[in-house]
Amino acid sequence: MVTMDRMTIQYPTQLTDEEWRERLGPERYQVLRQQGTERAFTGALWDEHRPGSYRCAGCGTELFEATAKYDSGCGWPSFHTAAEPAAIQELDDRSHGMVRTEVRCTNCGGHLGHLFDDGPQPTGMRYCINSASLEFRPDDDEAPNEG
Repeated sequence: MVTMDRMTIQYPTQLTDEEWRERLGPERYQVLRQQGTERAFTGALWDEHRPGSYRCAGCGTELFEATAKYDSGCGWPSFHTAAEPAAIQELDDRSHGMVRTEVRCTNCGGHLGHLFDDGPQPTGMRYCINSASLEFRPDDDEAPNEG
């Protein structure tokens, strides 16, 4: 786990603050770029059950497969495994008077959510991810569902 400020980490996808605001819109900007959190059970993807993949809403990097998603009861999309571990960065988060593990996209540095050790097997981990930080791409030809 890394302890660093977002400003000291260089990510492959670099945009100005204005470009991020234009690309993401207000809700996604607040979550992805300002480490915000949507309210539980309000995001578009917490109850999504179709086969497909979940990508970073900031840059399109594949983060999770639907086969790793499960209902944790927390009100946010939850996954036990990342699609590609190198796509997820884990950072020490000591905000709000607690110690947690923040997870970010390694391509753009977008805040995704947090990682907890109370998930199911095979990993015992729970990636608790904001819908606003994700774009769902179904396996069939349907249009993507954006969180």
